[in-house]
Amino acid sequence: MSKHGAPTNVAEELKTLAAGDAFSQLKVAIVAASWHEVIMKGLIDGAQRAAKDAGLAEATTLIRVPGTFELPVAAATLARDYDAVIALGVVIRGGTPHFDYVCLAATNGLTNVSVDTKTPIGFGVLTCDTEQQGLDRAGLENSSEDKGYEAYSAAVMTVAALA
Repeated sequence: MSKHGAPTNVAEELKTLAAGDAFSQLKVAIVAASWHEVIMKGLIDGAQRAAKDAGLAEATTLIRVPGTFELPVAAATLARDYDAVIALGVVIRGGTPHFDYVCLAATNGLTNVSVDTKTPIGFGVLTCDTEQQGLDRAGLENSSEDKGYEAYSAAVMTVAALA
């Protein structure tokens, strides 16, 4: 995994945005799959840390769905009432093409929701070859990356950029 080229001051940018009055009025929803409980807990915790850094912890709703495949329909429904939606899930490659179908459906579905509704969607769907890759990206104590935090940050910073 490489963090080469990743922004280094995202937390500072969120805190700066949080100081603005208009930003404090945002309504954000996190929709999270249920598979791979430990990885999902890390992703959700990371998104909630970003919400706190952005001053939006109280304005953020958490909705759980069965799996990653269900994220697009949930995001489409939530996009009607929220300024941004954060989609969190993980798909780990197995021995069948199921991985490819779920990853493609989730990616295309979430992209379509964002473009069709003009609502920023934070893409926090991990597509991993191994469980360890998911753990490394989940924002856990020994993780090298925090994709839940990054997905939340990307969505609300996009809202701010488009305002």
